[in-house]
Amino acid sequence: MSRFSSLEFSENNEGDFGSEQIAKDEPFYFLEARSAFENGQFEQALRSFSKVLEFNPKNAAAWTGQVRSLIELGEFPEAKLWADKALEKFPNEPELLAAKAVALGRVGDLKAALAFSDASIEERGDTPYVWLARGDVFLARAEKRAEYCFQKAVLLAPTDWIVQWLASKIHCVHKKFSIALKFAQEALNLNPGNSVVWVQAGNCQFVLGLIALAEHSFAQAQQLNPHCREAAMGLAKISDTGFLSSFCRRFRQLFRNA
Repeated sequence: MSRFSSLEFSENNEGDFGSEQIAKDEPFYFLEARSAFENGQFEQALRSFSKVLEFNPKNAAAWTGQVRSLIELGEFPEAKLWADKALEKFPNEPELLAAKAVALGRVGDLKAALAFSDASIEERGDTPYVWLARGDVFLARAEKRAEYCFQKAVLLAPTDWIVQWLASKIHCVHKKFSIALKFAQEALNLNPGNSVVWVQAGNCQFVLGLIALAEHSFAQAQQLNPHCREAAMGLAKISDTGFLSSFCRRFRQLFRNA
């Protein structure tokens, strides 16, 4: 019998010859959500984590992913709300407790933030994120213990660029830009092929006045991902800064010559 004799061609499978249908199930959307988060696409990550929960409302990691995505989007009250919903189902989940601690710290409830961070540690939460979140809370409280927390997170995952990238982003939130740049550079050492890391380095360099380096970083990000909106915005900021500086220099020259 010919190997083609059992093939069926119809409108439904036209164009699918030789390919397999991908099952869009819980694992598919979870991988999609993680990939989106790691590429700085937090809106997409939020949607995909929601799809995971449609398949399995008991997926604690997806609940945590939702809360963390909301935090990255700056939706802190919303993140706290969803953390509360999730903790009704998983009251002892360390990373959920840690994520709620971050959300509380970002809205200024520092006492409660520390309490939830303590709870995440007490629940044997010995993961990089639990320690990153604790460092976040300590930075909000202006405590020197923050440095130890970030060191602990890195020691738990020394080859994971994501830990370094997130540590950099956290330090930027708390306006510790020099330290943020160091973490971004470590992330680049581990993963120089990811545009989001170059964008993060560029943002730090720009704030620190390292304009030439920032321009290089944003250009690298754009080269790796031509559709990277953040890289384009960074280059536009640099262009605007250059124009303004040039205008100010000319104005000062005219004023001196007047």
